[in-house]
Amino acid sequence: MRYDLHCHSYYSDGAHTPEFLLQRAINNGLSHLAITDHDCIDACQELAGHTATGAIELITGVEISSQLERQEIHVIGLGIDLRNESLAALLALQQRKRKSRISSFDALLTRQGITGLQEHMEKLPTRAPGRTQVADFLVLKGLCRDHRGAFQRYLGRQGKCYVAADWCAMAQAIEVIKAAGGIPVLAHPHRYATSTSGLRRLLSRFQQLGGEGMEVACGNLDKPMLEKLGRLGEETGLYASTGSDFHSSKAVWTDIGKVPELPDSVKKNAIWTHPRWHS
Repeated sequence: MRYDLHCHSYYSDGAHTPEFLLQRAINNGLSHLAITDHDCIDACQELAGHTATGAIELITGVEISSQLERQEIHVIGLGIDLRNESLAALLALQQRKRKSRISSFDALLTRQGITGLQEHMEKLPTRAPGRTQVADFLVLKGLCRDHRGAFQRYLGRQGKCYVAADWCAMAQAIEVIKAAGGIPVLAHPHRYATSTSGLRRLLSRFQQLGGEGMEVACGNLDKPMLEKLGRLGEETGLYASTGSDFHSSKAVWTDIGKVPELPDSVKKNAIWTHPRWHS
């Protein structure tokens, strides 16, 4: 069995169609794939007829942007009911917030003499626009060399055109995922805190609010951090998930299914052993 339970299509900030992701997963020999776009489920809906292809099993998924004490935290929902009304309402709100943020970026960029962002965004298939697409626009305009430059100069906290996000509370993201029958998983926990004590505090809060899983094996993760996340997974009892966070085939350091193996200490508690995994 080979799992990749975290990747993105062009409906959020990925570069490819859902069909491309599905075919690449099959070609790479995966047994299970979850497309977890930011704040939208259009890719899952598009591939709903492929839920059991014989070659691969698709797991419905989403990655909800949330906030905990003013820190942005991403919560993945696996095995969600795509027809759930609470989930649909939250995602619709999140998408409105995203589009409003893009309008604010456009206004600030226009003041800098940089026009055309809204027109650029309207040509894209994304349902959940974000700073990645704004960075793409700035690079295409020749104003920045790459994404890092775009964030440093314009879009990051110290940038000329920074706009703060206004996401739902982490507690709400967890609640809605569970209401939709899904399993809430903390995405790439190592990105939120570098110290072991900081990670412990975050994981404890996540559990207190109803979180049930954490990504242990993530794309582009070094061995010491993999081992640290494995130890924390075993310590907390959270179900251990795995995902590449794949966005684009142009990124040669990553691919669908290019994820380290779960540490032995948490294999017995892998996310696919969760009671609701096949419910």
